[in-house]
Amino acid sequence: MHVQKTVAHGGMTLAHGSFQVRETVYVCATGCTKPGPDGQPARALIQRQPEVASLLLPRSTVGYDVMTFIGVERFVHFRQREEIVTTLEQKYGLSLSSGEVSDLCGRFLVYLNALHQARAGALRRALEKDGGWPLHIDATGEDGRGTLLCAYAGWRGWALGAWKIPTERADAMLPKLRAVTALFGEPCAVMRDFGRAVTEAARDLVAGFARPIPVLGCHLHFLKDIGKDLLCKAHDALRTLFRRVAVQPRLRALARDLGRSLGTGVAEARRDVADWLAGEDDGFCPPEGKVGLAVVRALGQWVLDYPHDGSDEGFPFDRPFLDLYRRCLRSVRAVESLLRKPCDDARVRHALERLHGIVVVARSELSFHRPAQTLERRARLHDELREALRLRPKVKLAASLAAPANVNEQMLELRDVQKSVEELARSLVERRPERGPAQDEREAIDLTLEHLERHGPSLWGHAISLPPEAGGGVRLVERTNVLLECFWHEVKHGERRRSGRKVLSQDFEQLPAEAILARNLTRPDYVAIVCGTLDDLPRAFAQIDVAERSMSLPARLRHATSRATDRDGEIISASLPKADRALVRTDAMSQRVEAEARSRAPHRQSRRRAGQREHAEGGRRRPATVD
Repeated sequence: MHVQKTVAHGGMTLAHGSFQVRETVYVCATGCTKPGPDGQPARALIQRQPEVASLLLPRSTVGYDVMTFIGVERFVHFRQREEIVTTLEQKYGLSLSSGEVSDLCGRFLVYLNALHQARAGALRRALEKDGGWPLHIDATGEDGRGTLLCAYAGWRGWALGAWKIPTERADAMLPKLRAVTALFGEPCAVMRDFGRAVTEAARDLVAGFARPIPVLGCHLHFLKDIGKDLLCKAHDALRTLFRRVAVQPRLRALARDLGRSLGTGVAEARRDVADWLAGEDDGFCPPEGKVGLAVVRALGQWVLDYPHDGSDEGFPFDRPFLDLYRRCLRSVRAVESLLRKPCDDARVRHALERLHGIVVVARSELSFHRPAQTLERRARLHDELREALRLRPKVKLAASLAAPANVNEQMLELRDVQKSVEELARSLVERRPERGPAQDEREAIDLTLEHLERHGPSLWGHAISLPPEAGGGVRLVERTNVLLECFWHEVKHGERRRSGRKVLSQDFEQLPAEAILARNLTRPDYVAIVCGTLDDLPRAFAQIDVAERSMSLPARLRHATSRATDRDGEIISASLPKADRALVRTDAMSQRVEAEARSRAPHRQSRRRAGQREHAEGGRRRPATVD
């Protein structure tokens, strides 16, 4: 190798800060060449300084460690761009714009995905050492946009693959899942929810395996599906009734009016209400003056606080309008009791009567009783099934990933759960009324039994026998998909923290699928396999570019993608994806629609009238022409 030239350029790394480089470039003295990528002309064999190549990205002045720092801050710690820019400036003395930070975030994900693919063999051996891996499948999005599909190794807590798909369809999921099994081997079990698309994809996936693989249904989703089918109609009817009579808005208006009447003495009134509640008077006569108004205000607020009766688990585990109905009935009896007691303050009595007029509709309206009674009866049946399944939806991810303390105890618990569900099914068959007015009870029992019969085979089979090389014995697959649900919760919580937005439609549409793989960097066992430690991650990225430094890895991938044929693309099943929105929102599209709308083409009605005239004249109708 002979010296070709000396190049001067800048550089910046976390270890060295900003610096200037004078780099010697060598070229082969005999004119050796190497073939260009994808059939391009051959290029001279050039060697750059290895010290610089291990620090800086190809054709860039930014170091691998800077890119890694930015990527970890953005996708692991969910920092905003301005926060990252400030930290780089204050801690390392590096000046980068927010646009450069965004570009390096994208580069980081490309390198991370390439490293994940390069270490697939080592990751596969680790999974095989465990005796296999259960595949958890789930897709998420926000308002139907930015749908993300994830393949998750349940025992390790690793995201093995993540992709953007247009919609939840089996034909979009199946190729992705097959790509994961080609890299990491066949799973020992598949855990999925009861959506039609994911059910078909899981069934077709295991059909191609050499050995039978159990496809398990999530117990929590099973319970949710039954709960929605059982309770949704009655709960919606109750919600419609409460909205029709405007109970909540009228209660809020009452609380606001009484709050304005109390004026600046609200804090003192709260203390007076607390003293009245803690009083020794068993009669609990309504107090007079502002204290009495504060008591009425507190009673109305107690009814408004009906969500507190729930467990924050969402419908169908929480039935908020049934809780509102119950509080209305209790408050009606309480207010009527207070009105029967002596009170000389007309304002307090008027406030009590106003509160009574708001909440009494739950008792006076005959239409309230029937849906509430139906909901009560069906909710008890749903609670029976939940008790038999022994499900507690609120589970922390760290606790779920912890190694089981005693597998034998979990096996016994699983057998008890199965036995309890079977006993409940037999009990429902015996309790089912054959005739009489109990039609709703028959329908509820039949619905529950139908679900148990249809999904029963996928509810059991969680015990996986481990091979001798993995130590033998049995290990259990999670009964629910809570692991992946908690994983999605962490991602969405972090994105809300970063963006400050509650609705993440735009964020999920812009979020690359490879960002899900960044969550693996929080798993020490994954980091140890792919790079050793997080401090060694920049060095692992640099090794990816050792063979080819003529352009950066993202540029090489874009070049390879641009040469791919159209038949390699996916079938777009979404009705209005992002790329199509950009097209239909152009000025040219609007102008073309307006131009066609103002065109001089004859109207259909005009053509019909012309045909009628020709028929009346007895002439032969000629085809209509367009000027």
